[in-house]
Amino acid sequence: MVTAADPGETRASVWLETRPAAPARRRSEAPSGLDRERITAAAVRLLDAGGLARFSMRRLAAGLGVTAMSLYWYVDTKHDLLELALDRALGELVLSEPEEPEEPEGPAALREPREPGEAGEPGEPGEPAEAGWPAGLRALARAYRRLLADHPWVAPLTAAYPNIGPHARAFDTALQRLLDATGLADAARAGAHLAVSQFLHGCGGTVRRASEGDFCLAIEVLIAGIEAKATA
Repeated sequence: MVTAADPGETRASVWLETRPAAPARRRSEAPSGLDRERITAAAVRLLDAGGLARFSMRRLAAGLGVTAMSLYWYVDTKHDLLELALDRALGELVLSEPEEPEEPEGPAALREPREPGEAGEPGEPGEPAEAGWPAGLRALARAYRRLLADHPWVAPLTAAYPNIGPHARAFDTALQRLLDATGLADAARAGAHLAVSQFLHGCGGTVRRASEGDFCLAIEVLIAGIEAKATA
């Protein structure tokens, strides 16, 4: 099993700009037909096919038709490559900002607001089924669950490595926007972020066992807790 680092080993993330630069190599000596993007895409496919336990630079190189040493022109270590593969997988998430309710105009603005679940007048267009941060959080959670099901190796890597790649940051930014819309602040806001993050990342261990119904129920309980705190 691949872990973040060997016992006693200290390593910097591949995404940190302050990490020591790799030794300079002559461009003419680099293998042709390879680049970091192609290697990372191949790593994702190999991880999907065999999982972390069977992943190796030798297997990856064989699939690309090159020697294992050729890969190290583009990545310094296997751990660096796994970090790159992790963020590439996270890039499959389609992220969107929470929808803001539109202000009514004209005669609609003069109507009395309806109670939740109350039917509209005959011929009146129905209101959107879902909107705002609760719908956004449901969509984000379900999308992340699908990602973990499609790529079972993502869950252990999110625990092993810092999630600071561009797609991981975009995911957290999307979550932060949703939480901004809840109206929570300070400690309550930080607590909600921690609870949601732990739920989303923690569900990776049970993604194959928990039913869709149980997963969705857990989301609703989480949303209800945030709503209760926001209105307290």
